[in-house]
Amino acid sequence: MSLTTRPSGRWPSILLVGPTGAGKTPLGRELEARGLRGRRCVHFDFGANLRAAASGQGAGPDLTPGELAVIRASLATGALFEAGDLPLIIKILSWFTESRRMTSGSLLILNGLPRHRAQAEALDATISVERVISLEADAAVIRERMRQDPGRDRAGRGDDTIEAVTRRLAIFGQRTASLVDHYRERGVPVTTIPVTATMTAAEMYGQVERSVQEEHSEEFG
Repeated sequence: MSLTTRPSGRWPSILLVGPTGAGKTPLGRELEARGLRGRRCVHFDFGANLRAAASGQGAGPDLTPGELAVIRASLATGALFEAGDLPLIIKILSWFTESRRMTSGSLLILNGLPRHRAQAEALDATISVERVISLEADAAVIRERMRQDPGRDRAGRGDDTIEAVTRRLAIFGQRTASLVDHYRERGVPVTTIPVTATMTAAEMYGQVERSVQEEHSEEFG
């Protein structure tokens, strides 16, 4: 399956899946900076958008006090958004794509959304996942990556306490990891990257680029 533009109304997307600290944000930034096979990439970091909304700093979607309360509760507890939160998710995503002037030829790099199968199914009418990039790392590697911070994305993260990280890793194993199989069952190609403690975003990008190139060569070879 190649990276081709989907029908209008659904954003062509690449989904980054991996436990907290695996390098999704640095890779998302790298993809945005370099693009992929000539296509513009726009990195949507859902967690960063939630933290910005909760802080009230900078521009953002017009959220109600109730929606802000939901966001702050999620950030405080690590609870995932559920079906009833879909309008809030769509509001944030729509504001982001409009503010970044997304076009149908761009690729939306999804980082932190969707987080579980029910969410993925609910977002089917909005996003079209063309590829999954699965960043695989065990808890020991995650802790070492957070200590070394090779992606330079952990500074100022007040939610990186041992308890919070342990909770997020557990939620990932229970609800998010299965997204890889969910999309693979739908025929979406999966690029798996075994992440090391010192792996940089540029190294991850190189593996993604090679994977896409190999698939392209097989398809047209």
